[in-house]
Amino acid sequence: MNKPPAEDGPVITISRQTGCDARQVAENVVDNLNRRYGVTKWKWLDKDIIYKIAEELNTDAQRVENFYKGIELSDVSEMIMAFSGNFISDLRVKKAIKDVVLAMCKEGHLVLVGRGGVSIAHDIADSLHIRLVAPFYWRVENVMKKKNMDIEAAEEFVVDTDEKRFNLIQTFLEKKPLTIDYLFDATINRSSFTIQETADFITAMYEKKISRQMGERKKQIP
Repeated sequence: MNKPPAEDGPVITISRQTGCDARQVAENVVDNLNRRYGVTKWKWLDKDIIYKIAEELNTDAQRVENFYKGIELSDVSEMIMAFSGNFISDLRVKKAIKDVVLAMCKEGHLVLVGRGGVSIAHDIADSLHIRLVAPFYWRVENVMKKKNMDIEAAEEFVVDTDEKRFNLIQTFLEKKPLTIDYLFDATINRSSFTIQETADFITAMYEKKISRQMGERKKQIP
């Protein structure tokens, strides 16, 4: 966190519609980058970040998970937590998420899947923001296979999760836009490409955008 702002990152965020295999894509992007540059410092994060946030708040991971899922506390739960001295407001959870996620993104060499990352890390110069999309029933079929759901349950899961992810991205924006398309450097249709091909495209875009920017700044240093 002590680095000058110009040296924050690099970070790649991957936002996704439900059922687009973002975790597998992120894993392959990290493997690509570590092999390409002969390093081991690139890593990817998704749910593991919840435990770090819970640690910061001195609360259980489920409290943070509920915020991400958009689950509001009932009045009874709030009363119980208040009497036990463990009440943590949504505002505190939101601030902790933003602080922890932003710190990790600034540290750099991170591929972050979801977690509102595109909103939180958008001002980092050395950042690449990708969105994965696919036709609705392509994603439903993928969810059915992965989660062993019937079509009705998969349809409901996709619609509900898509809505929660859209709301989460908006939560960390100062204004609530009707569309979030402008936040992304590129959108990739996962139904058109394999997981490895998608990862390769993202790696190439990293080369074009972030590596170029970093190289140009190095040339400016006397």
